[in-house]
Amino acid sequence: VVEEISAGRGVINFKVNRKFLAQRKILHDDKFGLNSELFLSLKRGTTLVEYSSPNIAKKFHAGHLRSTVIGNFIANLKQSLGNNVIRMNYLGDWGMQFGLLGAGFGQFGCLEKLKQNPLQHLFEVYVQVNKEAEHSEDIKQAAREFFRQLEQHESQAVSLWKQFREITVREYQRVYQRLGIHFDVYSGESFHQDQAQEVLQQLQSRGLLKTSEKGTGVVDLSLDGDMSNVCTVLRSDGTTLYITRDIAAAINRKEMYNFDEMIYVTDKSQENHFSQLFQILLSMGHSWAQRCRHVSFGLVQGMKTRTGEVVFLEDVLDEARARMLHNMSQSTTKTMDNPEDTAEKVGISALIIQDFRGPLQSDYKFDWDQMLQAQGDTGVFLQYTHARLSTFDPSLLHEQTSVSILQHLLRYDEVLYQSAQDLQPKHLINFLLKLCHLIASAHRELPVKGSPQDVAQARLRLFSGARSVLANGMRILGIAPVAKM
Repeated sequence: VVEEISAGRGVINFKVNRKFLAQRKILHDDKFGLNSELFLSLKRGTTLVEYSSPNIAKKFHAGHLRSTVIGNFIANLKQSLGNNVIRMNYLGDWGMQFGLLGAGFGQFGCLEKLKQNPLQHLFEVYVQVNKEAEHSEDIKQAAREFFRQLEQHESQAVSLWKQFREITVREYQRVYQRLGIHFDVYSGESFHQDQAQEVLQQLQSRGLLKTSEKGTGVVDLSLDGDMSNVCTVLRSDGTTLYITRDIAAAINRKEMYNFDEMIYVTDKSQENHFSQLFQILLSMGHSWAQRCRHVSFGLVQGMKTRTGEVVFLEDVLDEARARMLHNMSQSTTKTMDNPEDTAEKVGISALIIQDFRGPLQSDYKFDWDQMLQAQGDTGVFLQYTHARLSTFDPSLLHEQTSVSILQHLLRYDEVLYQSAQDLQPKHLINFLLKLCHLIASAHRELPVKGSPQDVAQARLRLFSGARSVLANGMRILGIAPVAKM
């Protein structure tokens, strides 16, 4: 790559071998940048990623949307670097909220409405029963009784719960399909209710389970063993908690999948939960807990649709498509085969890029107008550049710009390596956006027509390589590239 090195006063100059760069056949490889020696130091194996994880019958809020797209990016990145990836959706399908929902459905539920619009109806019932429970001890008691029946596997309660779960998963799968996201496993807290009892027995036998003054079962995590930092794993009425089932789930996953690493993707409010989870697993003798990792993220502020507050992910996707369709109709006279499909893909790209621009742990303000701009560092700009490369006249670039683009493309492996270290999508996004700017500059500043055939072919190969890298990078981010806009 370097053909000449010279020293000046306080500087060292490297001269790039332009001919060598132009002849790099690696540009035609769909795996460009993925076979780098940089990745030899990365450990490959089985990676289990738990993400999205919405609660059945509760609203699919912005945090679950963030978990969905961030987890998908991590799974795509790990897979592209040669790992065997297991994508898991761990549903919130157990716990006292199902006592409320079961009790509420008996009073406010309608099987016909459940068939017509299951997520909406379950959410309405859940909101209504919560409101009633605020001033009704009878409702609270009915909820406790329904959850007790679930824990005791009583057939009527279990049958209703199964119905709630199955129709909810079916609805979510349809929505995930729009995002281009799939899961290998749909798991949930309910899978581990019996195993949670085994966890309690193991904690007991190791002398780790203590009884608090309130009668709850706790694990002492304080350094001095003075109960100043405890984690509750058992309620005073004998029912298990979320963390009890999480301990059971982690042990079960290790036995089933023998993962080399497990990554949980949830918001930063759960950092303490996962810190306690990993500590308890280690204290139980599970050294593999050191290879478990929590990727946390900040909150989204101001995510609203035209009809008001966001309730379900589908509301956001519908709004993104509608707004993008409107913007496209205002800015182009071209006819498209399927404008709705293009608007959907570009709208989702815009959504993802806005979410990924900064450090994941930062909160950010959701802004529809800024998100959908065609100019600026947006998902729309990424898609526009890819579409333009897909129909590009190869004679629009001169030598220096070619070298700038090639030099930038050769950083692709470094960017993927950096992303693999901290699991932050911002490195890849900044790389792709700079690539778009380099290409946009070439379009704008260097329109050269009538170049010789061999020059035109070389430039076509360059643009083909740039398009390939752009498309691969977008797919890792979870974005489906479009060819026409």
